Amino acid sequence: MKKKSRILIYTLVIIGVFLMLTSSCKKKDDNSNPTAQIPILTTAAVSNILQTTATCGGTISSDGGSTVTARGVCWSTGQTPAITDNKTTDGTGTGNFTSAITGLTANTTYYVRAYATNSAGTGYGSAVQFTTLQGTGGTVTDIDGNVYNTVTIGTQVWMVENLKVTHYNNGTAIPLVTDGTAWTSLTTPGYCWYNNNYVTYGSVYGALYNWYTVNTGNLCPAGWHVPTDAQWTILTDYLGGLSVAGGKLKETGTTHWAIPNTGATNESGFTALPGGWRGYDGSFHDITYTGYWWSATQNGTSAWERELYQGNTTVGRISNSKFAGCSVRCIKD
Repeated sequence: MKKKSRILIYTLVIIGVFLMLTSSCKKKDDNSNPTAQIPILTTAAVSNILQTTATCGGTISSDGGSTVTARGVCWSTGQTPAITDNKTTDGTGTGNFTSAITGLTANTTYYVRAYATNSAGTGYGSAVQFTTLQGTGGTVTDIDGNVYNTVTIGTQVWMVENLKVTHYNNGTAIPLVTDGTAWTSLTTPGYCWYNNNYVTYGSVYGALYNWYTVNTGNLCPAGWHVPTDAQWTILTDYLGGLSVAGGKLKETGTTHWAIPNTGATNESGFTALPGGWRGYDGSFHDITYTGYWWSATQNGTSAWERELYQGNTTVGRISNSKFAGCSVRCIKD
């Protein structure tokens, strides 16, 4: 009899434990989250559009009840890009994010969508259309017959090479000044070739002009002019500001720039070359290391110019003596 009682007690205990466990599981099931949905998000406007790069992003307003494990933008030339096309990967979670789009082709129309992925799948924002810059395509010829490629950057059209003209656009010769002492005393227009050597330097890097030559207003081909300080600022602002625009302006590699030519991508197509400069004492400096380009804007007894450097991505905005010899890039009227 006692043995039967023990068996009954053991049986009841086992049944009780089983009921407790099943009850606990049921409570957990009752309190579980609803079935996850794909994330909800929007695509940001496309900005900083260049020949081969652009900036986009998105905002994830809902994770759909499941953690967002991947997000970014995807793009293609088709109207409904997906993550099986080109894409970026820009973190996890909800909120705003920014994406750098690279590897684009100039003068091409693309569609981009923000995406976000969770356990339920991948959600997309609306597709946004944009067209990359046309890049180098046009040409302009100076009065000497030199042909320059051109590039459109934002709303501006620039020459892709440094100016090497030796006559004003009315046919008058620009004085060639080779003597260093004579150069230092100039208060009138003049130009030279770096180290007075056209074959080695001038043919590649262009001529060096003092600011008095710039100030004639006749240096660039008809329909073009030397950019003002404000127009240089428009260019660098469009490319992200003075701290980064230099890399986007410089020719890539070290064929014409000294090592390391830090951060040079030439994303803009501007293809800046470091033609050096002629100093106040008539000596030459910085070929392959630094590029100096005049603006048409005075600053008291000096004038504004821009500088690019082989060792960083910055653009220098410098007030230089009008005696200095600097490169010139022309901009379309």
